[in-house]
Amino acid sequence: MDAVRAPAVGPLDRQLGFLRITPEHLQTIPLHANNVSTNSLRYAQISEMSTASALGSFIESAPPGELADVTKAIKSVLENQDVEAELAPAYEKYNEEQFTTTKLPGGSTEILVSPYNSLGDGRYYDVETQSSFDFDHATQKASAVQSYVAESQHEDLVKSLVKSLGTHTTEHYPKSSYGVFPIEDDSKLALVTVANKYSPTNYWNGRWRSSYFYSPSSGGLTGTIKVDVHYYEDGNVRLLTNKDVSLNVGAGASASEIVRQIATAEKKYQEDLNKAFGSLSEGAFKSLRRQLPITRQKIEWEKISGYRLGQDIGGGARR
Repeated sequence: MDAVRAPAVGPLDRQLGFLRITPEHLQTIPLHANNVSTNSLRYAQISEMSTASALGSFIESAPPGELADVTKAIKSVLENQDVEAELAPAYEKYNEEQFTTTKLPGGSTEILVSPYNSLGDGRYYDVETQSSFDFDHATQKASAVQSYVAESQHEDLVKSLVKSLGTHTTEHYPKSSYGVFPIEDDSKLALVTVANKYSPTNYWNGRWRSSYFYSPSSGGLTGTIKVDVHYYEDGNVRLLTNKDVSLNVGAGASASEIVRQIATAEKKYQEDLNKAFGSLSEGAFKSLRRQLPITRQKIEWEKISGYRLGQDIGGGARR
């Protein structure tokens, strides 16, 4: 969805530049249809749906680590403070797509939430801790932990993949979470990784997501790698990338071989990103820079040590 722009209103607005909204933007699409005439009731109902849809899209596009800030920004321009209840589907979609992590009560390990470990009705499970839990999508808190063991004909492979994937993520992705889950009636296994790095004091946050689907019968391995980085000091720059991966590791492949090929694909993608950034720096970005100093005179770099800065470069001695 295209960003809605408006004059800056403060630090929070500067941080959430993609969410620059003011009450004036919402006057024509009120959340509530109270005290409206019969003739305008239908319009108000349509407006309410449009507003919920628009605000839901803001939630779904929130940058890494900034969901609470987006919610705060929405509340600041609306009279309705109970937006979490009205936007529950958007929160759920965001958390599942972003592989949001949470700690179980009394636990220290970050457990991820995804469509692949959902039990329905807001409950999710984790293979490694053999537990299930309720998850509040608005607050991103877990509760009501119970013992849960996912049944699978590939149980041994799942356990081995959890171990191998854990070694891989620990080595390459600090502050990461991962999981392996049987899907599609146990015909495939989903391997999910998420790594977050937040630095709000330096005005940037980032997230790495990867999801792979392995078919034990065919040996096919497909997946997607996504990178999302938001930088918002004195402006807004956001990097969003999406890379599809298709491999064939062979039927009956070991967990270590599956993860080895995943590691190879991810390393290559990171190298490709670095090359792309280098091309931008030396190409498009370089063309935007000033080609000459403001004096319109080229600097003779071989004589730079002999310049009397402020005099020679400025065109003469100060009087």
